[in-house]
Amino acid sequence: MNGPGHPPLQPFFLDAHPGRRFCVFYPAIGTCRGSVLYVHPFAEEMNKSRRMAALQARALAASGISVLTLDCYGCGDSSGDFREARWDIWKADIAAGVAWLRQRTAAPISMWGLRLGALLMLDVANSSDQPFERLVLWQPVLSGRTFLTQFLRLRLASEMLNGTGEKPSVQGLRERLAAGETLEIAGYELASPLATALDGLELADLGLPGTPHEWLEIGDGPQTPATTQVIEAWTKRGILVRNQRLQGEPFWQTQEITECPELIVRTTEGFTHGL
Repeated sequence: MNGPGHPPLQPFFLDAHPGRRFCVFYPAIGTCRGSVLYVHPFAEEMNKSRRMAALQARALAASGISVLTLDCYGCGDSSGDFREARWDIWKADIAAGVAWLRQRTAAPISMWGLRLGALLMLDVANSSDQPFERLVLWQPVLSGRTFLTQFLRLRLASEMLNGTGEKPSVQGLRERLAAGETLEIAGYELASPLATALDGLELADLGLPGTPHEWLEIGDGPQTPATTQVIEAWTKRGILVRNQRLQGEPFWQTQEITECPELIVRTTEGFTHGL
């Protein structure tokens, strides 16, 4: 995993509560000009995105910026099962990762989040009493409620293919979650408390005034109306944000593992040159 000219990666387990979190530290090459914590996306999107996250982390390290990646509780190689995952535990995990970086460098600290990880990143940033140099959003989820609905539809598709004879609905699944049931969806067990937390998340509410936001999306055509609405809401609150749309494959959901080189280039430029 360590190529020529790259210092060795440093995998380790970070003590947390409960259990431990699997982390990989990508130390900066040369003088460290900053540090970044990567916040991964939800469920299978995390696995689909591992390669892109590693490529971006290496690119930032090569430009003099250290990167820490962390598997949240119940995800990846960290302690716990996904059914035990809770939003507040994930927030504490990200805060612990930031604290680990602050203990090891005096350089400015930023965060970078992908998809639902962007919402988690912003929720943590809003709860922190420490500043961040910048916040980078890769294809952020705009609404936790909409995202949860899309995830529940995977369960509907599975039930229809299995021909159970029932007529499932998103509302029916929501009612089961509200009653405290844990649902198996696409190989992941979603618990009621986590679903409830997702339902209450809106990107428009989570921007952080005083901190530059780099928002990068993959897609053809102009900025979507939903994205425009969020950016306008942020701008009214004095939040500095730059949105860029790039050509590439939606690597977090493609069947095969794919890459988006332009996204890596633009992200690295954003960290090195800023808004």
